[in-house]
Amino acid sequence: MKKVFFAVLSFIALSFAQIKVVATYPWIGELVREIGKDRVSLYVIAKGSEDPHFVVPKPSHIAKLRNADLLVIQGASLEIGFLPPLIQQSNNPKIQPGREGFLDLSAFVQIIEKPVSVSRAMGDVHPEGNPHYQLDPHNIPILAKVLKEKLCQLDEKNCTYYDQNLRDFTKRWDERVKVWDKELSALRGTKVVSYHKLYNYLLYRYGIELIGTLEPLPGIPPTAKHTEEIIKAIQTAGTKVCILQDVYHENRTAQYVSSKTNAKVVILPHDVGAIKEARDLFSLFEQVVRRLSECK
Repeated sequence: MKKVFFAVLSFIALSFAQIKVVATYPWIGELVREIGKDRVSLYVIAKGSEDPHFVVPKPSHIAKLRNADLLVIQGASLEIGFLPPLIQQSNNPKIQPGREGFLDLSAFVQIIEKPVSVSRAMGDVHPEGNPHYQLDPHNIPILAKVLKEKLCQLDEKNCTYYDQNLRDFTKRWDERVKVWDKELSALRGTKVVSYHKLYNYLLYRYGIELIGTLEPLPGIPPTAKHTEEIIKAIQTAGTKVCILQDVYHENRTAQYVSSKTNAKVVILPHDVGAIKEARDLFSLFEQVVRRLSECK
């Protein structure tokens, strides 16, 4: 009788065992929550307010990776500055690149701005191309499906559950994308400047023209000469120009350029948690659309 009792307990415990997932960035974590819900235990390495290129590695990250069943990354070398040593020190064979518990989302979207060659003279260029693909809302359902398939692979008995969560999420997402597409279509042809090429997927999707960046090269701080060039570019644009400012770079340069050109500075979140209003994926994009619409 005791054997039967403990066998039943073991079966119940196994049935409700959660997949331990580590995500590198908050937006990925929110996607995991949407598809995995209570079948996953989630840990997110970075904060939404941090520079995604320069996340500080911590012992707590290693501890979570050591016990993870699945590691989900943005990829395209975005995490190259902090993630490889964390994976190595975790000594977890399941989450090594190429293994079943490793998922690089960049492999499933079309990466833009791939350089023909790379040298230090180009600044901190990503060899695989621009890694900030999460700000094209049309990429999100693609990645949600990829994540669902991975969860089904790791937890086959609950695949129907993940399928239903994906359908529910995709239905809600597609409804909002129709609204966002309509609102942002009004910005086609608008000219903007950004600090870093952080928003290019969003800009390309909606026909918004990037006429320059405040950093002269990726990862290189603004210089006086380059700032003057940006000011001239705005003054000769022949139309209203917006400056898109992220939350983690200094904003002195944007404010200075604005003071010389009357270009409006718009704080645009890039991830969940970048601003307090961006609480999840839906509110992140609501904020992006609302704030970008100020450039009309």
